[in-house]
Amino acid sequence: MTDIKRLGLGCMGMNMSNKDRSIDTIRYALDLGVTLLNTGEFYGGGESEMVLREALAGVPRDSYFLSVKFGVLPQPGGGIYGLDVNPWNIKAHLAYSLHRLGLDYVDLYEPARMDESVPVEELIGVLKECVDAGYVRHIGLTQLTPENLERAAKVHPIHTAELAYSLANREIEQNGILDVARKNDIGILAFGVLSHGLLSDEVPSGSPAGSVAGRAGLPQDLKESVLAGIREIAREKRTTVEHLAQAYVYAKHPDMSILIGTTRREHLTDAVEALTLNLSAEDISRIEAAFPAEKLQGMGMRNFRFRDGKMER
Repeated sequence: MTDIKRLGLGCMGMNMSNKDRSIDTIRYALDLGVTLLNTGEFYGGGESEMVLREALAGVPRDSYFLSVKFGVLPQPGGGIYGLDVNPWNIKAHLAYSLHRLGLDYVDLYEPARMDESVPVEELIGVLKECVDAGYVRHIGLTQLTPENLERAAKVHPIHTAELAYSLANREIEQNGILDVARKNDIGILAFGVLSHGLLSDEVPSGSPAGSVAGRAGLPQDLKESVLAGIREIAREKRTTVEHLAQAYVYAKHPDMSILIGTTRREHLTDAVEALTLNLSAEDISRIEAAFPAEKLQGMGMRNFRFRDGKMER
């Protein structure tokens, strides 16, 4: 079985309305041996951190590794309107997170995205001050260019690069960021390995806003066509498309950890089961050949950019 330490629990969907279920899932994850818990100050308007506070009450602090993202600016009615990674404001973001979590420090602290108007050296400089003061153990970065990762690593060691990666989104294999991370001994954490539900056996009818198809940004007929090939391989392997998609990432990049976002223990069980599916180099080549990732370019798979705190599409 692949090391369960490669699996992290994403807590984005956890809030006070599903608190009991989320707490159960967090504690189940810890019982399984999952130690990485990943949240953000803006998840549920801070409620994810509040749920984690209750779930982790009485749990030995050295038995889990807590990652916190900061900077996304949510709107009262839902959605986001900008990003605040202004170096002057970082310590305030951290103070609020520590208060909601009820902790003295976080293990990993990272901006949720990069603002192209903020020099990465200034950003890392303030995060280094937080490390030196003992409020942060390690610095992470998310969804950034290889150049910025290289520059950041010259200011202070970077522990983790959290990057979007899946069978449907393999951009990081082409842009050089994996080479930069490996050269600088930076851990790689993949999120979105199921591409917002695209890589799933379930294909809902229609594509209403908020549905799996709507989030993936694909019309249903295209979803059907791009999944056809890997569905066949999944049937041959006697597994699901979800398990195959997760096992693909485990097998393709043995040094990569994977984040699974869920509030339900059964979904976490599924992710653990995917660890047991062994794929050969031949399997990986066949899966890639069967899945037409090129059809998905410009179809909701892109990353947002920020400048001066404003989102650019």
